[in-house]
Amino acid sequence: MDIEIRAADPTEYATIGEITAQAYLLDDLLAFGESDWYLGELRDVAKRAAAAEVLVALLGGEPVGTVTYVGSAGGLMTNLARPGEAEIRMLAVARAARGRGAGEALVRACLDRARATEDCTGVVLSTQPVMHAAHRIYERLGFVRAPERDWRPIEGDDFTLVTYELTF
Repeated sequence: MDIEIRAADPTEYATIGEITAQAYLLDDLLAFGESDWYLGELRDVAKRAAAAEVLVALLGGEPVGTVTYVGSAGGLMTNLARPGEAEIRMLAVARAARGRGAGEALVRACLDRARATEDCTGVVLSTQPVMHAAHRIYERLGFVRAPERDWRPIEGDDFTLVTYELTF
């Protein structure tokens, strides 16, 4: 079965938000589990869709994954992109659909969008150190680690996000 990637429809936001939240919860990526403040952000697809492009991966017509693409013009969803860089955020695939190419197809769709933008110089993303399957996707697609751009989303906390970048 082929994976279809397209812009998310508002009628899918609740499903996509839950796919994202469950991916983070089931992979133990939230410091405080169900009480983690970031869980609300993961579920709030409408908020990110207002500031960036939310893509959905469909398998058999059903949403199985999602990613937020922030174009090189930047905006409210930008965390670390520099001028001219696009950014990938909140890549998530439902556990039952993993290993079938949805994550890679979502990243490729972001790269296609970035390459189609005349002034875009590359793509950057943050990931958690334990997200090894995602790291393999990024590296397979040409991203390289940029440790000088690693950062801490919460000041004073020792939790660090690692950075990958792909320059065109």
